[in-house]
Amino acid sequence: MLEKNPDFWIAADWPAAPHVHAGVTTRAGGVSCAPYSSLNLAAHVQDDPQAVQRNRAILRESLLLPTEPCWLNQVHSNTVVDAVIANPTPLQADACVSDKPRHVCVVMTADCLPVLLCDRAGQHVAAVHAGWRGLHNRVITATLEKLAVTPSALLAWFGPAIGPNAFEVGVDVYDAFVKRDPDYAGVFRVKDSQHWWMDAYAAARLELHQAGVTAIYGGDFCTVHDATRFYSYRRDGVTGRMASLIWIEA
Repeated sequence: MLEKNPDFWIAADWPAAPHVHAGVTTRAGGVSCAPYSSLNLAAHVQDDPQAVQRNRAILRESLLLPTEPCWLNQVHSNTVVDAVIANPTPLQADACVSDKPRHVCVVMTADCLPVLLCDRAGQHVAAVHAGWRGLHNRVITATLEKLAVTPSALLAWFGPAIGPNAFEVGVDVYDAFVKRDPDYAGVFRVKDSQHWWMDAYAAARLELHQAGVTAIYGGDFCTVHDATRFYSYRRDGVTGRMASLIWIEA
């Protein structure tokens, strides 16, 4: 089915080991009706539950997933869980790790930044949901600590998120980052006296660099400005969610 829906999946463009599979779905190829059309994978956005279940089945069948993905109840925290423990019961967390084959880590997004991680040997993988609250709470750092891999041995890939020319935030968000760490001033551009433009990709790169991770890929998308491929909560309000997945092949 994947071959029949080339617009359904964006594979991570990074030099990961060949037995590591990673990427993100688009909004194409599913059965949900507007405003969730069409491959909405989230069960919490008031979409028809049967449509969501069918979309998740399409996901499993199209990608030949070895198991049901480790779906999370995402709450913009810095909580990280192990995919082996989390399945089949969804846990409240915003990142998932695995060092075992066949366990699929996944996060859902519609503007927040999905970050996929793996080591060069392909023995450890992770998926991270990083909105501005997660970035402020250093959810990426918490995930790196859970992975327990030498930072120089890690690769990171950024999936589609709201771009730096669309992510308007208030002074409170700017102050929260810069008062904690002045280096984050470079992540923002002034819009007016009460608002800033935030670059979520730059914030994530800074956090990774501070942790010692330098092999970073992706970050060229904008969910708000690409309505054909991506859901965007900022743009549409009521909408679906894409899924960013990573797993180790057995």
